[in-house]
Amino acid sequence: MRVLGVDPGLTRCGVGVVEGVAGQPLTMRGVGVVRTPADAELGLRLVAIEQGIEQWLDEYEPEVVAVERVFSQHNVRTVMGTAQASAVAMLCAARRGLTVALHTPSEVKAAVTGSGRADKAQVGAMVTRLLRLDAPPKPADAADALALAICHIWRAPAQNRLQQAVAQNRLQQAVAQNRLQQAAALHASKPASHHASKGRTA
Repeated sequence: MRVLGVDPGLTRCGVGVVEGVAGQPLTMRGVGVVRTPADAELGLRLVAIEQGIEQWLDEYEPEVVAVERVFSQHNVRTVMGTAQASAVAMLCAARRGLTVALHTPSEVKAAVTGSGRADKAQVGAMVTRLLRLDAPPKPADAADALALAICHIWRAPAQNRLQQAVAQNRLQQAVAQNRLQQAAALHASKPASHHASKGRTA
């Protein structure tokens, strides 16, 4: 599985590509940051992010795009910018028919470090170790993007099993409901035919 991790942000949008499967050593294929000038018009910044992500999709051809799920913070302006960059990443992936996966920061931290409260330095150190790099990727946004990709590769098998179980449960419920409806319809039709036969006898 090849995953493009995206740590969304207007000024710095971290991107990183990791390849591998759960339970086996993972390989980094690329890491970087898509930057936009803080004084540029918002629409132009979003276009720049789109173009940057499209270049990464063209070059690395990932199967999945893992994006950090935006969560509420005290700084509303920061949240808005993060959400806008996140939407651009999801749009780019969906336009190509790629799977989009969202992971919260705590999920990523827990998957990579074992603690949902790990700081950026701990995440960077574990990413460096897991991908056998010489040094932590800089800036931290780049390391976070790799962490997102790692998180998805490790969580995907469990998520797939859960989705299959949910789908199977829904199918069983639909079959049971259908049987109940058929039984109810059959039961409802019996009295009518019984009364009709009694009328003919009379």
